[in-house]
Amino acid sequence: MNNKVPELRLVAWETTRSCNLDCIHCRAAASRGPYEGEFKTDDFFRIMDEIEKVGKPIIILTGGEPLLREDIFEISKYGANKGFRMVMATNGTLVNDENLQKMKDSGIQRISMSIDGATADSHDKFRKVDGAFDKVMEAIELCKKHGMPFQINTTITKINIDEIPAIFDLCEKLGAVALHIFLLVPTGRGKELEEQEIPPDEYEKVLNWFYDKQFQTKMQLKATCAPHYYRILRQRAKEEGRKVDFKTFGLDAVTKGCLGGKGFCFISHTGIVQPCGYLELNCGDLKKQSFDDVWINSKIFNELRNEDEYRGKCGICEYRKVCGGCRARAYEVTGDYLAEEPYCIYEPKRGRR
Repeated sequence: MNNKVPELRLVAWETTRSCNLDCIHCRAAASRGPYEGEFKTDDFFRIMDEIEKVGKPIIILTGGEPLLREDIFEISKYGANKGFRMVMATNGTLVNDENLQKMKDSGIQRISMSIDGATADSHDKFRKVDGAFDKVMEAIELCKKHGMPFQINTTITKINIDEIPAIFDLCEKLGAVALHIFLLVPTGRGKELEEQEIPPDEYEKVLNWFYDKQFQTKMQLKATCAPHYYRILRQRAKEEGRKVDFKTFGLDAVTKGCLGGKGFCFISHTGIVQPCGYLELNCGDLKKQSFDDVWINSKIFNELRNEDEYRGKCGICEYRKVCGGCRARAYEVTGDYLAEEPYCIYEPKRGRR
């Protein structure tokens, strides 16, 4: 393999776009479907054989709602047998005793569910489904019963920003192994929430709060779609005399902000490979190309891998190798996926180009 091609570490795979919810922030604007052109079981097997040629990644089976696929456990088992770490992102409303046991039997090692409000009222309004919060709570209790580790994902907007500390406390109380916060990228149905995207100065406050919380909890914390967190981490660590190493910061010390096309990619429900789910650029079509060919040779991926070619302040920022800016947010605002991150207030020491 070409030494310049990074090892694939993480794949988010939209196994179906069909969903039983209509969440207001959904990047896919997913609905009940059915959707044309979705892959068959054997297609998943073929593509996983190709993925193996460029890494042994974590594979996130997502959607839509992956539990709407009848073959989802066959797909998971095939990946687990190949040595991939298989996890599932579900909205939680369809989780029951039977399919939780099937998850375990098929090699699923963790599931993630979303909590976007600290109460049933605020969560259900966000999800546009009455009873969605109670369903997630039921699913969490079933996870505990079956010994299935669960992670909570929270999308932060102006709607729920004041509830984030309470959501954090709730996740600890529930026994989540991890809390991942997502900073809204206004794509798909999320465009309707564009006015609810928190401003850049609020991003800084939230990410600094998140930094402080990692020293106060046993939960694994990860900021997603907020690559500037990795700049803040290093700034704060330097101020506090902390060494940025695995012992102190875990995986945050050895990973980057935006991983799109570098160690991560997204596969759509029709087999289009993208840098991430929010950056809808066609980097390859798995109905026409092999996955390893796309990963190695995609023009867009290879451009994203060279942070020195990023434009504006991102291209000369001393943190460009660990942050990289949100490429999806840059694209949505400017139409240029190599443009500077529009929601970062940091000014590089070298000034602007």
